[in-house]
Amino acid sequence: MSTATVSLVLRGIAGPSPATRERVLGAAARLGYRPDRAASLLASKRSRLIGVVVDVRNPFHTELIEDVDESAQRSGYNLVLSAVTRAQDETRAIETLLDSRCAALVLLGSKLPAPRLTALAQQLPIVVVGRPVSSAGVDVVRTDDNDGLDQGVAHLSGLGHRHITYLDGGQGEVRDLRRRAYQKAMRMHHLDENIRIVAGGETEGAGGRAAADILQLVPTATAVLTFNDRCAMGLIDALVRSGVKIPQSLSVVGYDDSTVARLGHINLTTISQNSPRLMDQAVTALIERLDNTRPEQRSVVVLPHLIIRGTTGPPTTQRNAAGAGEA
Repeated sequence: MSTATVSLVLRGIAGPSPATRERVLGAAARLGYRPDRAASLLASKRSRLIGVVVDVRNPFHTELIEDVDESAQRSGYNLVLSAVTRAQDETRAIETLLDSRCAALVLLGSKLPAPRLTALAQQLPIVVVGRPVSSAGVDVVRTDDNDGLDQGVAHLSGLGHRHITYLDGGQGEVRDLRRRAYQKAMRMHHLDENIRIVAGGETEGAGGRAAADILQLVPTATAVLTFNDRCAMGLIDALVRSGVKIPQSLSVVGYDDSTVARLGHINLTTISQNSPRLMDQAVTALIERLDNTRPEQRSVVVLPHLIIRGTTGPPTTQRNAAGAGEA
């Protein structure tokens, strides 16, 4: 049997008869044959691999990976993951994907400077997820943070909250965007005089450390919007340990709708970034680049939506400056 016929069968391409397919697949099974993926990539002009840089410490990235994998599979691509860890920064993670001959890259929450992104986009198509970028040739898919924070403030304001504090995410472009979005939303809801920002970060530890500041510096606060779910969960843990009841004494809203936020004992009210939509748009942008159907830069802004759970409710009590919670 010719190598061309065998190749068609093993690649699942129409042409060979059912009987021929059965013979080829039977022989492959007996021999324990597996296609040599590396050789296939070398023989083709384009690999069918999309590289994804992921921060393994961020649980929301796990959900993004599942969604980008589904989108990539539908388009005939597979994923190669490279992790940002304590021992490997984003630059090294990207180099690993380039060494793996990926056809395009998805950068989740990239912190690379604009010139580095521009240089990278000259090598292969890339899309940055979650951060606005003005780098030439770099596509962007992100959530509308203004809309998300406005939904959060509107929800809390509708419950009767007026003293709504924001737990900041620290330094960075996305952090700045959400901080300004909170301030804008408070002004839109005529709560200018009650704008309060507490220093925080993007981890559970940062949220936990900020609890003391919230209890001591803004004792009148009845609700807190946080930079992300991780920060919110760290804050809640520290507050509950201090005797503050959630949401009776303080309402808390996260951002991301991570899988942990949906657990019954956490039940976090949060702002969903619509992960499936984000990842579908990211893969579409990359394939358009790969197929040369769109040379111009694209920036896609996806609308988020508020998910109301058990960490928000009407303001029913005031906390004292020492931080004691009262039912």
